[in-house]
Amino acid sequence: MIDLVERELAQYTQITDSIRSQINSVFIGQHDVVTDVLTAFLSAGHVLIEGVPGLGKTLLVRTLANCFSGDFSRVQFTPDLMPSDITGHVMFDNELNKFRIRKGPVFTNLLLADEINRAPAKSQSALLEVMQEQQVTLEGKPLSVPQPFMVLATQNPIEQEGTYPLPEAQLDRFLMKIKIDYPNSDHELDMVRQITHNQVGDRLELKTIQAVSDPEAISRLQAFIVSIPVDDAITQYAVSIVRQTRNWPGIAMGSGPRGGIALIRCARAQALLHGRGFVIPDDIKAVAKSVLRHRISLSPELELDGVNEDQVIISMLEKVEAPRQ
Repeated sequence: MIDLVERELAQYTQITDSIRSQINSVFIGQHDVVTDVLTAFLSAGHVLIEGVPGLGKTLLVRTLANCFSGDFSRVQFTPDLMPSDITGHVMFDNELNKFRIRKGPVFTNLLLADEINRAPAKSQSALLEVMQEQQVTLEGKPLSVPQPFMVLATQNPIEQEGTYPLPEAQLDRFLMKIKIDYPNSDHELDMVRQITHNQVGDRLELKTIQAVSDPEAISRLQAFIVSIPVDDAITQYAVSIVRQTRNWPGIAMGSGPRGGIALIRCARAQALLHGRGFVIPDDIKAVAKSVLRHRISLSPELELDGVNEDQVIISMLEKVEAPRQ
């Protein structure tokens, strides 16, 4: 039994290493972003990516889909977007002389919800319902979305004109919030060279990306991850961090219990990405910022002082005692 688990671990580690390597070959200079997205994907969760336009978010999702022969859809969120534009609707077919269901773009493996904070709350809620229930109800008929299913929603920094911050209850549905910044000068130079070399337009071709898995294997991989054991001391450590957010000076609103659940889910994925069949405290620390930054709200005083959520989370991690390995 142990040998079987070790063989599965080695097999799945090889798959994730191949996926990460292929994404890094085209999504240049954003290794931490790639690791976080893979962590959420392996944990069967959804991510909210914050960053200015033009940093390759669509490229990242397309490449990930190609790596496991998955389907990919993209929805551009705008103020006039309707919920049916996301989920689909019932229409009358004149040729068949009957009503039929037209499925929306949400019926895919990877859905890029671009600039989600530019759409009205009703359209945002339609997407978040699918994220939670993994299904869409049309004319009273529940329709399951394909598996694996992941939403990567992007939002512009809320300081930009025409953007509206997502309510805390909706933010909590995202397993992780990832911040993507400009690449450094060397990586940006590599990117420009790669895209402008013997190529028409500015869209990077993904012909070099090879499928190393398939949707069924990814679903089995996700099922394997939830079986990775977590010592009770690690679980207590995750809960202690989350509880600290509710009492920490300068935090107006702390994380709910879903924060602790998310820490454990992501820590398991981190263990697999490092080829381990068990979770260590460093796995919790590695995902803490991305898991908790959208689950806490800072007081106005800290915001005026220029302190951000990541700085507060780092301070908490220094104070909460980690279990000895």
